[in-house]
Amino acid sequence: MLSGFDWLRRSKSGAELLATMAYLSTNPEAPLAHTEMGPPRSATAGPCLRCWIYPRIEDGEPYCKACGDIHNRARGLSTTSRNAVVLWGFFNQLPTEILDGGGGNRKGRLLGCYIHDANHFLVAINRWQVRSWLQDLTLYHGFDLRGILQIFPTTGPGIRTGMDDVLCRAIHQDLYMPMGQLQVRFFSAPYQLLKPRLRAQRGMLIFDLADFLNLLQMVEIFRALLRPEEQQEFKELASLGAKQESQFYWGRYLGRLEQRSRDMLTAWNMRQWPEYRIKVFYELLDYVPFIPAD
Repeated sequence: MLSGFDWLRRSKSGAELLATMAYLSTNPEAPLAHTEMGPPRSATAGPCLRCWIYPRIEDGEPYCKACGDIHNRARGLSTTSRNAVVLWGFFNQLPTEILDGGGGNRKGRLLGCYIHDANHFLVAINRWQVRSWLQDLTLYHGFDLRGILQIFPTTGPGIRTGMDDVLCRAIHQDLYMPMGQLQVRFFSAPYQLLKPRLRAQRGMLIFDLADFLNLLQMVEIFRALLRPEEQQEFKELASLGAKQESQFYWGRYLGRLEQRSRDMLTAWNMRQWPEYRIKVFYELLDYVPFIPAD
């Protein structure tokens, strides 16, 4: 018999994960309702083609009742899934105020939520809402929380590394993380969970919560003050490093910017940032909305 968590780990794409979370929230007793096993696979019959355990709804149908419901829900969630990220939390206590239907979720911020046990939870949220959700986390709990929060995007259909593999990788990594100060593990792409050490060695994986929130705020200001072509040009200039010609191009670049944009880059001393921090900075551009500066 499959538990609710087993159903989540059968999601092959982000849309299926969102659909499964919605199914479990509206049918909390559904995973425990199945008692009959499907027939063995044969030339003329077999179990559900998705879970491979329960019987199909009727002859000619590919899925059982639960998988059919999840499959139908997932059809309308592809667009939502593209802009969604998954947060897998392993805390010393659950932040219930921002996981339930009220409190921090009073604006319908969460796309899905699943509470696994007294220390683990799974949340799906629009990537533009990550900063607001983390701010609510600090507002309600301050420094009382300890543990790890892993943030990673969803996968699309047909990807070799499915959502089930990515989710299992995130769960497995909890075994190697101490329950210390609250930290954020940020993955900009699902495949990065397969080899997290590469990202960790470059200093692009683990952040203190305060540092991560500060970085998101800086990204929002950066995106508001610089046009897209100016953002791309700065990225190219930063890749030049300490080459002799970089000083010349840097001066020309600053001369074309508005005064407040020059003040921002100078105050943050971004030209001296290490390469890994600039790369993470640009990865976070997709996690903040564009708010034009006054």
